[in-house]
Amino acid sequence: MDPAREAAASKVAAGGSGGGVPAGEYWSEALKSFLDHIPVSSVPGALQPTASPAVEIKLNGSVLDAIDAMYGGNAAGAVIVDEVQSSFGKYVDRDIGFVEFSSIVLWALEELGKVEHEPKDSNSDFLSSLKQNPQIAETKIAWLAKLFLWEHFFPVRTHDTLFHAMLLFSKHHRLNVVPVVESMNSNVIGFVTQNAVMELLLQSSGLEWLDKIADKQLSEFRFASVRKPGLAYSDQILADGLHILSKEKMGVAVVDRKTSCLIGSIQCSDLYLLLDDSSLFSKTTITMEEFINWNNKTDNKHSTAENLSAREGQNILALRNTGQRRTGLPVTNLKSDTLKQAMEKLTSSRSSCSFVVDEHGHVEGVVTTRDIISVFSPPCMDSRIDGGTFFSAALEQAGCRVENGRMIQNS
Repeated sequence: MDPAREAAASKVAAGGSGGGVPAGEYWSEALKSFLDHIPVSSVPGALQPTASPAVEIKLNGSVLDAIDAMYGGNAAGAVIVDEVQSSFGKYVDRDIGFVEFSSIVLWALEELGKVEHEPKDSNSDFLSSLKQNPQIAETKIAWLAKLFLWEHFFPVRTHDTLFHAMLLFSKHHRLNVVPVVESMNSNVIGFVTQNAVMELLLQSSGLEWLDKIADKQLSEFRFASVRKPGLAYSDQILADGLHILSKEKMGVAVVDRKTSCLIGSIQCSDLYLLLDDSSLFSKTTITMEEFINWNNKTDNKHSTAENLSAREGQNILALRNTGQRRTGLPVTNLKSDTLKQAMEKLTSSRSSCSFVVDEHGHVEGVVTTRDIISVFSPPCMDSRIDGGTFFSAALEQAGCRVENGRMIQNS
């Protein structure tokens, strides 16, 4: 545990649970105290080794420009900028949004599906198909905001705390990445991801207040039973799976039609493969099972040693995450597994979701990184802790309050 976490843990321990403080309120305050004493700079990957880690795309740029920029820059997301010069000769409030590579690619695939009714020829690829349809390729990034394909710019600074970042994740439900900016000039110097937040929390495993939550079985949390993943059968074509992915915006479970057992998945993090292998786009009539087998063979070309060495110092938003460990099957958990076990699997694989399966491999639900963060974040509704004064001060500053388990914006 680094000095920042040690100091936070000491403060939590010093508070104790005596003095007649109700148990639920004590644990709530302990968690708040810990999170509010961990600087953002301690989050794994929050500060990048390169001077300018962010790929930037212009507000008046096109869909094709954005895809080219992110793919060429090996970036899973990009900062949207609107370059407005002030009288001082400097750009003011130029960062206005953040967009993910997967969101734009999925939108483009859906639009191409509406206009392309003839089978693709063997020389067709994703980018050339876009260029042949300028009404799609030249769509402005500004216009995509109407479709909620990108999120407004919600940054944190290095002196802000993990509490601040998690409050943003909790309040903005489509927010998957929080940019980290310098205090003086607001340049983006890194990012906070949901997986990185969980990785930091896991480094505090063993502290009683954290284990009190993390050691609970998944069956004790409502999301493990209520949330259902998108499902595709192994004999369906890849185009069907991509269509489901565009609707679900999280991993699609691929199951065998006869046995209903999980055999694989397709996730947003796989979409760069459509550009890496130009022949794959023309083969969207291949079955989901064929795609999974092809994807696994591609992953096996990289040795474990290369993957582990590449992970150190890698951009946390790398599109091709060579440090990601794949095992052929998607991340899975049993309902009897603990929340901590799910966190460990998700962080080691850099996956955004884990499928909840029974002992026969049948899919029963799905747990996302956002679900897990919600347990430790305001309003903390999925944990068994009474909210009490948990985040009341921060929520008040954000113009919100919690009533009957729901976050409500003050009028």
